[in-house]
Amino acid sequence: MKYKMIVLDLDDTLLRDDQTISGRTKDALLQAQEAGVKVVLASGRPTFGMRWVAEDLKLDQYGSYILSFNGSKIIDCKTNEEKYSRTLSAETVHRLYDLSKREEVGILTYADDAIVVEEPSEFASIESELTGLPVKVVSNFKEAIHEPVVKALMLKEADRLVEVEKKLQAELEGELSVMRSKPFFLEFTQLGVTKGASLDYLIKPMGIKAEEVIAIGDSYNDLTMIEFAGLGVAMGNAPGDIKEKADFVTASNMEDGVAEVVEEFVLNRLSRV
Repeated sequence: MKYKMIVLDLDDTLLRDDQTISGRTKDALLQAQEAGVKVVLASGRPTFGMRWVAEDLKLDQYGSYILSFNGSKIIDCKTNEEKYSRTLSAETVHRLYDLSKREEVGILTYADDAIVVEEPSEFASIESELTGLPVKVVSNFKEAIHEPVVKALMLKEADRLVEVEKKLQAELEGELSVMRSKPFFLEFTQLGVTKGASLDYLIKPMGIKAEEVIAIGDSYNDLTMIEFAGLGVAMGNAPGDIKEKADFVTASNMEDGVAEVVEEFVLNRLSRV
């Protein structure tokens, strides 16, 4: 199989723990793009928090894309055009706020290029570090959110958030997409918005088939694209149940797992042609 696209999660997948891309991985991805393979970034991060990675990998030069906010937005890196966008109404976010209070977990969303919270927390600080967006503490969350937003996150320690995830997935079934992106982040997007669904939307007009796509990730919000792609890859640091559903398990994000996949399934095959 000749693969035409590589889709990459960022945190704990493409990026090492210090938020850098290894030289080996960068070289492999640049070589793949030079050979005509598209490299797409797909993350729960806001678009702003993904741009430096896109620039580092020269996605604008090679005409590729960003899938941000768990697939709620698709950005053309060459033109900076927003090709796809799905949002939550302010009323929906207000309802999620009420549910977060009922479940005694934190909540955040994004507005005016900031992370909006009513109560500061270590989890909001982590999101700020990951995205580069400032945390804006407001006195009244509902009053602060009066326009549609792309997504909302509930925040809590992993053990508790697993319980909340199961409960709210059942309660909001048929209304919203609910999934964890990290053990302490539970994400809410418009119904049907997933990395896999956005990837399907992206490739159809490009004439690329699902079986010609490699998708690499480590967490539960990556599962839809891992299952959608012809070659779905789980990182070595992924949970066991993600690995079980992948076609291939590579090394961890600290051991050049992405480079291992690109070299084996793309570059080595090109060299044999």
